[in-house]
Amino acid sequence: MKAVNIQDLHTLVGHEVGVSDWLEVTQERVNQFAEATGDHQWIHVDVERATREIGGPIAHGYLTLSLIPFLSIGLMPVNGVTRGINYGSDKVRFINMVRVGKRVRLRQKLIGVEAKSGGTQLKNECTIEIEGEERPACVAQTISVLYGS
Repeated sequence: MKAVNIQDLHTLVGHEVGVSDWLEVTQERVNQFAEATGDHQWIHVDVERATREIGGPIAHGYLTLSLIPFLSIGLMPVNGVTRGINYGSDKVRFINMVRVGKRVRLRQKLIGVEAKSGGTQLKNECTIEIEGEERPACVAQTISVLYGS
């Protein structure tokens, strides 16, 4: 997507702003997330048991959600931004599990723009798709605030 100016973001409301490249969810990434969060549930980190009992380990739902900022890099470049912050999320749903070894990508749609705290607040509908599967892994509305010069 071509870069837009902050003041023109409202023209993109209701439109898909981009689709990321695919990213493989590896066991190493799942293990690192478990270490960072303290969530060592066997369905995520015990490869042998998870394979035996549920067909293989699955990524944490919050790991999937946390991939949104990384996957969104470059999808909607905005000119004149000096900084941006995550403001929150609405309506987060984990619809399908992501098995280790699967690839995911982000499909992002801008659903709102408004002035907020001296900046511009954006609300995006973010859908994490799983390669080869009909149901997405996660659908969330993310809220961020951009500040510009």
